[in-house]
Amino acid sequence: MKPSYRTEVVTEEPAFAALAPVWGRLHGRSPAATPFQSHAWLHSWWLSYGRPGRLRLVLVRAGGELVAAAPLMRVTRPLPSLVLLGGAISDYGDVLLDGEHGEGALAALTEGLARAARTALIDLREVRPGGAAERVYERWHGPRHRVSDSLCLELPAVPMADLVARLPSKSQQRARAKLRRLRAMGVERSVVKPDEVERALGRLLELHRLQWQGRKVTSEHLRPRFRDHLVRAVAGMVRTGDAVVTEFRLDGEVVTVDLTLTSRWLSGGYLYGAHPALREHKADVAAMLLEACAEQTRAEGLSTLSLLRGDEPYKHHWRPETVVNQRLLLARRRTAPLLAAAVCDSGARRRGKQVLRRRKERDGGGRS
Repeated sequence: MKPSYRTEVVTEEPAFAALAPVWGRLHGRSPAATPFQSHAWLHSWWLSYGRPGRLRLVLVRAGGELVAAAPLMRVTRPLPSLVLLGGAISDYGDVLLDGEHGEGALAALTEGLARAARTALIDLREVRPGGAAERVYERWHGPRHRVSDSLCLELPAVPMADLVARLPSKSQQRARAKLRRLRAMGVERSVVKPDEVERALGRLLELHRLQWQGRKVTSEHLRPRFRDHLVRAVAGMVRTGDAVVTEFRLDGEVVTVDLTLTSRWLSGGYLYGAHPALREHKADVAAMLLEACAEQTRAEGLSTLSLLRGDEPYKHHWRPETVVNQRLLLARRRTAPLLAAAVCDSGARRRGKQVLRRRKERDGGGRS
């Protein structure tokens, strides 16, 4: 007998909070899910960044069990839209689909989103290729459009020695020398226990502030609301295995703290803080963190070591694979003008970035 699917929309925070157990089970049964779709991350994000009256969780149940979910909120600017929770501080966005319910859950979720799209554009940002939202996009019968979003860099989940072996011979020699130096310095690392997470994250954010003092830094990482979100979310994620906090000590003092987020297939370094004094020791912090993450990723049997969003030069040193997140735009006939406006805006922003990039390259070339 085929299960009967029931779709509902949750709009109140207390009901969102109460979903933690069933959301956690769904997250565990969703093959494409990342840590950014966990209940701990999304609910904590809502408490720090959400606005009353705008929550729109499109849920699908089968016999009382949650089998699909689209964690959305309504925004009015720049266009009336339903966007994924998690915002700019989340590297991946997606919906959740129970792998055991297949097309039934997918059809019910798509239908629920189609009803929601009567008055607003559905704008799904930062969907990794292979994400569950792509299946919704493929099934969508109304106007739709796909554009490129952020760039992510990924490495295979192999031992550090194999990552080093991917480099040119001279780079291999330098990398091995840096790793030997870290060991000679006596840097020790330890995984933080759940009841010590709040203290460790406080130290991480303080080290992060010191590390970037006098330089351009992501300002959101220094704000109280971000700290509150991180402490709330990560404490729960460490308990469920969706996050690992690692401390690195030199001469007994914590000099670096790293936060890595994990799923059933992916591990990614999200944020770290390193004491500026490590520069005086000529310690390669990036290599230190990568080695720790590589060991953890391989030990847990994961397939992907993600460097997450960003095209920083130090990441390319390790010859990662480039993966481009997708922005999936879904509309109904009456909201098609909103989709057209979003596509035009996206194109204009992309062309503007290209002009700025060429200008920087030209100016840089003139000074060399």
